[in-house]
This record gives sequence, C-alpha cells and structure tokens, in this order.
Amino acid sequence: MNDEPVLWRSSEVAEILGGQSPFDWTATGVSIDSRTVRPGDLFIPLKGDNFDGQDFILDAFNRGAIAAVSEDKGKNLEGLPVLAVNDAYEALNKLALAARKRCHAKIIGVTGSVGKTSIKDAIGKLLTAQGRTFYSPNSYNNHIGVPLSLAQIPIETEFAILELGMNHAGEIKLLSEMVKPDIAIISNIEPVHIEFFSSLEAIAMAKAEIFQGLKSDGVAILNRDNKYFDLLAELAFKSGASKVVGFGIHEDADLRLIEIKTSPAKSIITASINNKKFDYEVAIPGEHWAFNSLVILAAINYAGANLELAASSFSQVKPLKGRGETHILSSNKGNIKLIDDSYNASPVSVSAAISLIKNAVVKESGRRIMVLGDMMELGKNTKKYHLDLAPKIVEAKIDQVYVTGKNMEMMSEILPDAVSVFVGKTSLELIDPLLNTLHGNDLVLIKGSAATSMSTVVNAIKDHLAVIDPKINTFKERLDAF
Repeated sequence: MNDEPVLWRSSEVAEILGGQSPFDWTATGVSIDSRTVRPGDLFIPLKGDNFDGQDFILDAFNRGAIAAVSEDKGKNLEGLPVLAVNDAYEALNKLALAARKRCHAKIIGVTGSVGKTSIKDAIGKLLTAQGRTFYSPNSYNNHIGVPLSLAQIPIETEFAILELGMNHAGEIKLLSEMVKPDIAIISNIEPVHIEFFSSLEAIAMAKAEIFQGLKSDGVAILNRDNKYFDLLAELAFKSGASKVVGFGIHEDADLRLIEIKTSPAKSIITASINNKKFDYEVAIPGEHWAFNSLVILAAINYAGANLELAASSFSQVKPLKGRGETHILSSNKGNIKLIDDSYNASPVSVSAAISLIKNAVVKESGRRIMVLGDMMELGKNTKKYHLDLAPKIVEAKIDQVYVTGKNMEMMSEILPDAVSVFVGKTSLELIDPLLNTLHGNDLVLIKGSAATSMSTVVNAIKDHLAVIDPKINTFKERLDAF
C-alpha cells in the first residue's frame, strides 16, 4: 500500500484540464517517463523527437500508474482511468500552474552558468532538516523539467527549490513566470553556452530573466565579485525586488568570504554574514565550494530558516554523482583516488578542477593525472579557452594528461615535455592506456563536456578496480582509507 501523501485528486485534475474523469483516484506523484513510473503516479505522456509517450500508456499502468492523460482516443484504453486532452505538454503546464497557485512554500529559484544543480541540491538538503522541503530531482531545469517539478510539490511544503536553466535568450523568462520565486539566485556569469550568445553581457541579461517572475517582495542573490553585479542588481530592482544580496570577497558583500583553508577532505571557511562571523566546514574541497556555500547560506537565511543550524550542518553536504564525487579504489598496485567530475565542463569548472588537483595532497610515488574531454558550446573563442588551460596544468604540476577531442588535443600539444600526454580519438581509447599506467597513491580527476562521454572512463576504472567500502560516505573516512 502506498503511504505517500496525496498529491492530486481526480476531480482536481479533471477541473484543471477541462475534462471529466471517468474514475475516482488519488495520485501521489507525476511522471512523464513510463520507465520511471512508481505506483500511484499520474502519467503524462509527452512527444519527443524520437518517441511518442502515448505509445507507453499501457506500460505505465503495468508499472503502477494510477491514471494517465491521453491525446489519442483511438488507442485501446477502454476501462482505464484516462483523461482525454488535446495536448499532453499543455496539460503538464496547466498542472504546474495550478500547483504553483496552491503552493504556500517559500520558493527559491536557482540559475547561473555553473553549479546550479549542486547549489539547489545543497539548499534542499540543509532545509530538509528545518521543515517540509521539496527540491527538483537531477537537473530538471528546462521547459519540461520545471513544470514537472512544480507539479510534484506536495501541498504542505514549506520550502521549495527549483533550478532554471537555458541555452538561449527568453527561456528563463518563461520558466520564472511559471515558478514565481520568492528568492532568485544568479550564482555566476561564465562563458557557458556562449556559442548561442553575442557576449558575456548577453548571457548576464538572459540569466537576469529570472527576475521577471520574482515576487514583488522578493530577494535577489548575486555574485558581488562579478563585473555584471551592478547591471544585475539594477535589473532586479526594476523587476520589483525588495532587496539585493551580494556574496563574495568584495568588501561590500553581505556574505563575505574572509578565509578558506582547504584539505583533501574538506574546506574550512570563515565568513562574515550580515556582519556576524561564521566558522564552518564544507565536506567538499575546493575554493568554488566556498563561494557556493555563501550562496546556499544566503538563500537559507532569506527563506526564514535557521542560519546557524544550516552552517553547522554543512559538513553533511556531499558532491553529486559526476560533480566531484570521490572514490577510493584498490588495485594490486595500491590504492588510487578517483575524482569523478565527468558530468560536464566549462572553462571555469575545468579551471576549478585543476585548482583542486593542484592543492590535493598526493603521497610519495603518487602522480597527479587528469583525463580531459573537449569543452563544448564555446563559440568563436573555443580555441583560446582550451589553450588557456595549458599554463594552469603546468602550474598545478600535473604529471600525466589523457585527452580526447580536437581542442583538448590542440591544448596538449603546447604542454612541456615534463607533462606526459596521451591522446585518444574517443573516450574509449583512453581507458586501457590509463588502466595500464595506474599505480598506488595516484590521484586521477576526470572531466569533460557530456558529449565527450567521460563518464565511460569513470565507469571502466570502477569496473576494473575494487571500490573500497562503498558505505564510506565522508571525505574524512575516504581519506583515511586512502
């Protein structure tokens, strides 16, 4: 029996969609993918480029769906709790808008060039300890993911965190007007998706669309160190924001980073928050996470939650899969530390990864090894962004570099002879040479845009080497194992 709280009732859904339900039912979730349907879900089948969700309605019911909508009355769905609609995507949007209208939670909208999902996830985890919290799963940040997330917010939710993404101007505006956030975050402005924009300023303007839906008494949280801070602050106030909060190292930042001490296991941070000193630990190394922590704490503070409790609980926040997740692997040549940062790549995130491996402690005989795939969607400056990585790799004293993609190959050609380089046409070609060279105490970091399939390399290494105690969760424990 499904004990989850009721999310939608048949009468509600029928009224929202302008139809009649032939059955009485209560849904505890909403799904658009029959493969992930859970018992009690309302199934909304969407059409994609290569599939039609309408073809999987029966499969959804077989997996436990309580009801479904359908555009096609001709399908053999007699006797099933199916609501006829003209357009399933429109039905999803209507459900999302109705969910937002009935929702009394403090809603936090998160956008930025990099780190959106990690920031959203961390805010959600920390707020869960303080109230009924919903945050969108995975990177549900587009025209499908955002309404799907809204439609799944339980009625009694106190805090909701949603991620808003884009790769073209105008996308975030539509999402923000649907979400209507109380708090709008722009974490950073970087040359991500710049292939589709004329300049960084154009990206900033596109990210500022999040203010279009901001509630009249809403709060905007911005990077005080970013050169577009003044522009973004002006746009926030013009959209009706009651307050703009800045974070960073800038002397005028409301949340100001004073000091960061990094170790292989954590970052120890001293910050001034609203003129009060805070000392706390983040169980993820790296300077970028020090700045992320300020964003997260700002959101929690202006959501009305307990700031002190959140700061003291930060050590429990872990990296997401493919976004800095650390594994200790055992081989007959000794233990190897693998950092999986394979989810995606941009100039700023690759630079952060290089900085992380630079500051990591590597035991005697161990080597610093980077496995890199091309960075995508960088437009006319693609060559420059890749070549700029070379001096950073040298400064970080990285011993070996494995690359795939024409731009990373080009970058590798200007590395000095002291850096050992292997080039593969695909990520698959990197696996065997890498496995054959690994030995005890090596530190390996893997990163590349999704299109380069660097996760394939991660999975191959984990398949060939034993992961030490998968139940080990904390970086300290992993470090001890290493």
